[in-house]
Amino acid sequence: MGYHEHSDSKYSRNIRLGAPEAHKAFLEFDKAALQGENKVIPRKETELIAVAVALTTQCPYCIEAHSKAARKEGATEQELAETIMIATALRAGGGLTHGFMAMKFFDGEEGHEH
Repeated sequence: MGYHEHSDSKYSRNIRLGAPEAHKAFLEFDKAALQGENKVIPRKETELIAVAVALTTQCPYCIEAHSKAARKEGATEQELAETIMIATALRAGGGLTHGFMAMKFFDGEEGHEH
């Protein structure tokens, strides 16, 4: 058993049956955001953006699906590597800048002591 098992997707049925309207709305929204006919961002760039976000949210299903889709849309290995490093830099930067907040709270500069 692994953290990311392809067979887990069978539980989508449970979500669909338990919350059918929300599930349907999500699928429609997802399709419109990624494949809408009026999109101006090209498919390859859309998939590279999706990879970057998936790396940030750490969704193994999205990482796999969008990496494969990026390749299908013509992304190169170098473009994927750069996308990975951009996401990594931003994620690390988020940790650093949240550290600013930690230091502010530690110093009691937020206006009230804890």
